Amino acid sequence: MNSHGQYEQPVVWTVLATDIGPLLLAATGEGLVNVVFHATDAVRDKALDRLADRLGTEPVEAPGSPLLAEAIHQVKAYFAGERRAFELPLDWSLISGFNRQVLRELASGVPFGAVVGYGDLAGRVGQPGAAQAVGVAMGSNPLPVVVPCHRVVESDGGIGGFGGGLETKRKLLALEGVLPEPLF
Repeated sequence: MNSHGQYEQPVVWTVLATDIGPLLLAATGEGLVNVVFHATDAVRDKALDRLADRLGTEPVEAPGSPLLAEAIHQVKAYFAGERRAFELPLDWSLISGFNRQVLRELASGVPFGAVVGYGDLAGRVGQPGAAQAVGVAMGSNPLPVVVPCHRVVESDGGIGGFGGGLETKRKLLALEGVLPEPLF
């Protein structure tokens, strides 16, 4: 970043077709910075405007960019059932404080095929009783799928909420073997 808090490097993006619909992937020189569900034209445009405002530079569509190549490869492999963990550099600049702490713990401590309760995750970051705050952190996750907020569920066995919609959460949990595949 320069002295004005703006990125001096480009922010590149592409939209990738997946089993849960189009995903927008955006990256900086630091790593993957944003993943956006249901990236239809309107959703994509709103997300790109938000990125430009937050990062201080206009994102550039660049599906062939080396900054996106490994993220594209790993996301495709995940949906093909060939990858269980993402090993990507991540740019955490869109999130800070407690939310970043919770999401980092989620990314490193809840593996493929496992789930964790909101309260349990709060306890893991030293904030027992902050289950609702964990829910807020999940809702503000700029890197869903890669930072697996779909793996956070209610302690009573409920699926909980999800920014990408409950059907998307069910599909991701089914892909990971946590839930059965929907019948139709």
